[in-house]
Amino acid sequence: MTPEENAPHVPARLRELPSRLLAQASTHAQRLVTEGLSGEDARTWHYATLVALEESGPASQATLSARTGIHRSDLVAVINELAARELVERTPDPEDRRRNVVTLTPHGRRHLRKLEQILTAVQEELLTPLSTQEREQLTRLLGRIVDHHAHGSPVMGLDGR
Repeated sequence: MTPEENAPHVPARLRELPSRLLAQASTHAQRLVTEGLSGEDARTWHYATLVALEESGPASQATLSARTGIHRSDLVAVINELAARELVERTPDPEDRRRNVVTLTPHGRRHLRKLEQILTAVQEELLTPLSTQEREQLTRLLGRIVDHHAHGSPVMGLDGR
């Protein structure tokens, strides 16, 4: 039975429960994002790291962890993957040789453009049933919910992890 065929059989209280609807929408969004990015051999944390470097410039791994919300131990693996593909460059920090500074490369910037095109298409597919105004309103409302509950919590990736 498809979800549409099953919907009338789902109790109304479940169909109208915001937390359940958010979870279902999140699951669908995560699947779309994961599938879209996988076509470029990328993951959400790759995108988050590249965006943070482009928007705020070179950073130490600790600073980059704070900017992206990716735990330091996980970020090391992400940076290793991006560096192996020459999307970022990791060099010793001239002010503190114990730290590394991570910089977006020109190749990384071009790769980021590709990922942004993919994510734009994913957002379009996800939000197809909504008008432009409804999309803006949904984004504002979700932002308010996230901001309200974020007090000191790490920022999640695009896939909710």
